[in-house]
Amino acid sequence: MINVDPSSTISPVEQIRSQLAAQIQAGQLTPDTKLPPVRQLAADLRVAPGTVGKAYKELESAGLIRTARAAGTRVNPGHATTEPLIKAAQTLAERG
Repeated sequence: MINVDPSSTISPVEQIRSQLAAQIQAGQLTPDTKLPPVRQLAADLRVAPGTVGKAYKELESAGLIRTARAAGTRVNPGHATTEPLIKAAQTLAERG
């Protein structure tokens, strides 16, 4: 899903945030997709849980994801760049 390059000049937080944001905007992570828990993703990426937590907080502040105790962290709808194109195509097809 995502990779962190420890030798990069870009912080691990930014690497995680930017890769998840890009996947959401590209439609690879669809609305309501459940993201891994902070501790699980941190272990998978071999980073501190606080690193993933900060990346998730930044994504939540940008409105890309939401977190709820019982439901976990999920992708918010309406952020994929493909959605406006699909809606425009549907409108055009309906008029056609």
